[in-house]
Amino acid sequence: MNKAIRKLHTAFTVLSTAVMVLTSCNLQPSRSEIPNTSATDQADEWSNATPPTPVPVRPTYKPGELVDYTAQTGDTLPALAARFNTTVDEILLANTFIPRDATTMPPGMGMKIPIYYRALWGSPFQIIPDHAFVNGPADNGFNTAAFVASQAGWLKNYRAYVSGSWRSGAELVDYVAVNYSVSPRLLLAILEYQGGALTQAEPPTNRNLLGLIRPFWDSHYLQIVLAANTLNNGYYAWRIGTLIEFEDANKILIRPDPWQNAGSAALQYYYSRMFTGDEFTRATGSEGLSKTYADLFGDPWLENFELIPGSLQQPDLNLPFPNNQTWSYTGGPHTSWGTGEPFAAVDFAPPQEQSGCYPAKPENFATSVADGLVVRSTVDGVALDLDRDGNERTGWVIYYLHLATDQRAPLGADLKAGDKIGYPSCEGGRSTGTHVHVARKYNGEWIVADSVIPFTMNGWVTRSGSRAYLGTLAKGGAIVIACECGDAYTSVNANFP
Repeated sequence: MNKAIRKLHTAFTVLSTAVMVLTSCNLQPSRSEIPNTSATDQADEWSNATPPTPVPVRPTYKPGELVDYTAQTGDTLPALAARFNTTVDEILLANTFIPRDATTMPPGMGMKIPIYYRALWGSPFQIIPDHAFVNGPADNGFNTAAFVASQAGWLKNYRAYVSGSWRSGAELVDYVAVNYSVSPRLLLAILEYQGGALTQAEPPTNRNLLGLIRPFWDSHYLQIVLAANTLNNGYYAWRIGTLIEFEDANKILIRPDPWQNAGSAALQYYYSRMFTGDEFTRATGSEGLSKTYADLFGDPWLENFELIPGSLQQPDLNLPFPNNQTWSYTGGPHTSWGTGEPFAAVDFAPPQEQSGCYPAKPENFATSVADGLVVRSTVDGVALDLDRDGNERTGWVIYYLHLATDQRAPLGADLKAGDKIGYPSCEGGRSTGTHVHVARKYNGEWIVADSVIPFTMNGWVTRSGSRAYLGTLAKGGAIVIACECGDAYTSVNANFP
């Protein structure tokens, strides 16, 4: 489906060349830095550019008409139902071979989906595959520092003071890529497309390098942070089926094509934050970011990666504290890193006599939720690699935040389920009280806590609330309600009920 649409778009382009038409756990990174100044600007270049070629659009379908669909990596029935404006029951009726309790669809599987037309569906052109979006297996072996050093652009001379140290442009890209789990190659392509970071001697004069507006977040490094956060908001909202439409910079409605993949929908959402009209169409078409990426790194559609396999299941996990203790469930599903989506993380706090940021008692340490190898251990988080291949980009990884530096499990520690991994604290981002923040990744993709693969620990199943940090844990007939208050209704342990 991806390659067919891309070929259709290429053919259409050739034939048309003559016809142009903050709460308990705020994960914002450090803003301390000294940015470079700039010298050039692309505004005139973009304003004088040839208008982009229009792409084919979908026909108007009859209500409930069955359309062909080829499952893409990470697809789930609830998300597909939302995108095609139908229901899970109708999809199951049209595809009787799919079990009702199916989690992720096998990539490449043919399906029939009853569609209910929505007006103004967008371009079917797919910008980038999902494996080129996340910081996952496709980026194994890529050396950001070496690549940036080989280029002529301003990024290799850029420096910023972030999280306690001076970092080069390549180090900043990697820092953002690791924390947000967004591909460093994608971030570099965006920096090149919008800021000439790899080819221009000087950056654009506009401090809002990527056109993302937020007070006091206009330096080049912080624009990269905003870009990664915005990309994740779009990617995971599309992945779970909540991003059906959005507005561009001029408040014009955009509805992504229901056949789109998450990476392409995320880039459409990202470029809608600063572009409209021809600029938006160009950025999200075959001559925009897609071409820039391919020119730098080759065609990512030719890479053969299965990011999220069919029927993915979470391995058995324990609660992140000793089995004989009772802690408080202080944060329901909320962002794993940054703000907004993905709601992949939950919070637990140890028993304490007073609220706030106080050291945990010696016996109240956080534990390894499963057997695994520590492949990252910094103030920005601990990554526990469950397949023990030493690579945070592959397989199941459990991410911990707010573990105290003192007695935190070191890099390379080989832990068994229940072993001490560190002490809950307020270190790493902002926090209103001592706690531990836990999230899951698979092949670099954050796995949303309340999803077809729910975050389940010792049989406690995570469910979302009406907003971030709210929600419940359920086990048998017992329900625990998330609250910073740490009252009796938040109490959870491994052995109850």
